[in-house]
Amino acid sequence: MGKQMTEMLKGTLEGIVLALLADRPAYGYEITARLREQGFSDIVEGTVYALLVRVEQRGLVDVQKVPSEKGPPRKVYSLNPQGRAYLDEFWRTWSFLAERIGQLHDDTEGDD
Repeated sequence: MGKQMTEMLKGTLEGIVLALLADRPAYGYEITARLREQGFSDIVEGTVYALLVRVEQRGLVDVQKVPSEKGPPRKVYSLNPQGRAYLDEFWRTWSFLAERIGQLHDDTEGDD
């Protein structure tokens, strides 16, 4: 992943992870695997775990400890109503930005 992609992803990864959790609850490694399935192949687990700590501290997710076959219990994250509201705002903002960027692209594409 190039530097530009990495920088853009920093600003959107939180919303992407919350969108995954809106689909179904998941634990950290599972979230990383799902991101990779979606094409975010360069995402490292440490980035996801740090993000999960932040969204937990901000009250956007609920956490349940679930026994694991190997090792300590897993923390399973699920989107709560505050997280849902945040995700809804993320999608509204994303739509606004994508529309404006698309318009800029269309306006400047013919200037070559």
